[in-house]
Amino acid sequence: MNGELLEPERARLSVFDHGVLVGDGVFETVKATRGEPFALTRHLRRLARSAAGLGLPEPDQDVLAQATLEVLNAAPKWPLARVRITYTSGPGPLGSDRGGQGATAVVAVAQQTPFPATADVTVVPWPRNERGALSGLKTTSYAENAMALAYAKERGGGEAIFGNIAGNLCEGTGTNIFLVRGGRLLTPPLSAGCLAGVTRALVLEWHGAEEEDVPLEDLYRAEEAFLVSTTRDVQPIRAVDGTALPAAPGPITAKVQEVFAARSAELMDP
Repeated sequence: MNGELLEPERARLSVFDHGVLVGDGVFETVKATRGEPFALTRHLRRLARSAAGLGLPEPDQDVLAQATLEVLNAAPKWPLARVRITYTSGPGPLGSDRGGQGATAVVAVAQQTPFPATADVTVVPWPRNERGALSGLKTTSYAENAMALAYAKERGGGEAIFGNIAGNLCEGTGTNIFLVRGGRLLTPPLSAGCLAGVTRALVLEWHGAEEEDVPLEDLYRAEEAFLVSTTRDVQPIRAVDGTALPAAPGPITAKVQEVFAARSAELMDP
C-alpha cells in the first residue's frame, strides 16, 4: 500500500479515500500461477488508460509492476491466485470534489478457486450505457456489477450478461463474451460498451474472431458461446437463462481453449 509491504491485518485505508466514498478509482485483476503473474504489462497499460479516462494522475507502471512482484514473493505460491491492483484519487472531501493529497495505490493477492468447466449465464434487465462517461473503463464503481451478479445467482446463473442501450450484446460483469453464429466466431466491438479485456485481446490475436454488433436475442440461438476473463481464461457457456446451447464446448470453442492454453503456457507476459 503506497510503497509499503504489509500483512493484510495491518493495511489501513483512509475513510476519506474517494475510492471508498464515491468509487473514484480504477483497478486491474491479474492472474498468477505459482507466484508468477500473467500478462502483467498489458494489465498495467490498461490501468493507465482507465486512469487517464477518469482524469486521474498517471500511475507509475514500473513501480506497480515491482509492487506486484514483491507481494507475490511474500505470499504463498498458490497454484492459482488473483492479484488486485487498485488505484484511486486518494483522500478527498465528503462529496464528489477530489482532494489534493495524492493517489492511493494498493496491490493485494489472494488464492483463486478455479471456475467450473462450463457456465450457465443469466441475461439481466438493465442495459449497459455504451455512451456513458465510464464506458470501457475498468473503474471501482462496481455496484451495478455486484447487483447484476446477485440477480444472476438468484436464478441459477454463474455470470450475468448485459445488453446495451441499442439492444445489442455487450459483456458480463467481469467477462467478455464470444459466440458462434452461422459458423462464424463473433464478439461485440468495443463501441458496444464492453471493456477492452486482456483475455479478449489475446483470443483475437491468437485465434481470431470478427468484431460485430450482435442483437442480444441472438445469444439464445447461438451454436456455441463462451466467456473470457483473466481468471477464467476461456469458459464455455452451457445455458442462457436455462436454455441449453447445442454444445459446451462446441468445436470452435474447444479450439480456442486449446490455442489459448498452449500460447499462455509459452508466454507469461505476452
